[in-house]
Amino acid sequence: MSEKLYTAEVTAIGGRNGEVKSSDGVLNLQVRKPVSMGGKGGATNPEQLFAAAWSSCFLGAMGAVSEKDNIDLKDTQVTARTSFNTEGNSSFLSAEIEVHVPSLTKEQTQALIEKAHRVCPYSKAVRGNIETVLKVV
Repeated sequence: MSEKLYTAEVTAIGGRNGEVKSSDGVLNLQVRKPVSMGGKGGATNPEQLFAAAWSSCFLGAMGAVSEKDNIDLKDTQVTARTSFNTEGNSSFLSAEIEVHVPSLTKEQTQALIEKAHRVCPYSKAVRGNIETVLKVV
């Protein structure tokens, strides 16, 4: 049986033109629809928040899978791009995870990110639901 270690609680008010607040008060952000989607912009949006969470979690997963091999992840960068797409009357997300590890070759980095993608909780959550491209830079 699984053990729940932490639960984040965030409340949204006003949808894409509102705010999000965490129950502990640490997160308190205005949310706005991006200009490219017909909104006013000027604040964060769900896609940015998802990309921020996924990139941070993915880097943590890289650390977990590389620990036993003593891989230096100093100055490693993980950039997540989450896109809001439409097709007909349907909307869906797609994503790209771009990784740069200065201490590794591109081939070594590719192997590492494939391992991380298998164990990252966000990657697991979207597997089979969101088209995801892993990219080494």
